[in-house]
Amino acid sequence: MAIAAPVIAVALTLFAGALLFTLLGHDGLAAVNEIFVKPLFNPYRWQDLLVKASPLVMIATGLAIGFRANVWNIGAEGQYVLGGLAGTGVALATLNMSGGWILPVMLVCGVLGGMVWAAIPALLKTKLGVNEILSSLMLNYVAIQLLYYLMRGPWKDPMGFNFPQTAMFSSDQTLPIVVPGTLIHLGIPLAFAIALTAFGVMTRTITGFQMQVEGLAPKAAAFGGFGAASTVWIAMLAGGGLAGLAGIVEASGPFGQMVPQFPTGYGYTAIIVAFLGRLNPLGIVVAGLVLALTYVGGESAQTTIGLPSAATGVFQAMMLFFLLATDILVRYRVVSGRSAPVAEPRSSSGEAKPGESKAVTA
Repeated sequence: MAIAAPVIAVALTLFAGALLFTLLGHDGLAAVNEIFVKPLFNPYRWQDLLVKASPLVMIATGLAIGFRANVWNIGAEGQYVLGGLAGTGVALATLNMSGGWILPVMLVCGVLGGMVWAAIPALLKTKLGVNEILSSLMLNYVAIQLLYYLMRGPWKDPMGFNFPQTAMFSSDQTLPIVVPGTLIHLGIPLAFAIALTAFGVMTRTITGFQMQVEGLAPKAAAFGGFGAASTVWIAMLAGGGLAGLAGIVEASGPFGQMVPQFPTGYGYTAIIVAFLGRLNPLGIVVAGLVLALTYVGGESAQTTIGLPSAATGVFQAMMLFFLLATDILVRYRVVSGRSAPVAEPRSSSGEAKPGESKAVTA
């Protein structure tokens, strides 16, 4: 059921989505077909699918490391933004330079930017006992406001016709296309390589074992010499670093610059991806493609059958709801509701006490 539950959740999402949009006056079956089926048979849509899946896979892989240890990093959206900003800062500083060293420096700074932003809730958690859910979540809004300030102030392109955006990145600051004539840039194979590496780390190293034990049995982890504080730091920095990497990959790939529209909700969607993939990096790759379908198909459905832009969020929310609902089947099984008598209580003489028989639900 651990594997079947996500499949059931996706199936229920398709059924409920078709029913919901039919009740709202749309063609529900056409909506499901347009979002989840048609992109799979369109080679051009597969390019979009891979482009949108790569940041989701990166972020969800980092989050899964923390979630396995019960460290709940909900700030991936802010870490994604800070990673993009950190790499963009390097790009703007080297705008008039050239060389193959610029892009690697941008990627490294993107990772560091996400890690620095994730270090704030990690520090608050380990030193002051502040709940990392609240602190990381609130920092998302701080990151977005910082982005807006930079786009409308210091980083605004003076040649950009007063639009709040940075200058376009140069060719040395843009991710190269790995398949000529397509949209498939270097970030896509990088995302899948990260997932494979994370799978090896989580299943074959002491650090991965530490994350799992800390999540399943904290007392056993303490007995084994694993510190709770170090677990929090590893989890938060891993999640923040990969979210920051996803940010600069998006900025130097599909966007080609930094704009106020950069926060796209990938940090929140990646939470669904992590759980749909069962916190397993290999499962996250498949889950990332499924959630990327909602973005690609949702954009197409807006123009072809007139679905509202909120349709993508509706399908994502339903998928999370049904995933949480079906997860109960992992630990419990459905049984019949018949009652079975319990053995009657016995007195000290061994005889049953009258009127004390009970029944339980099978």
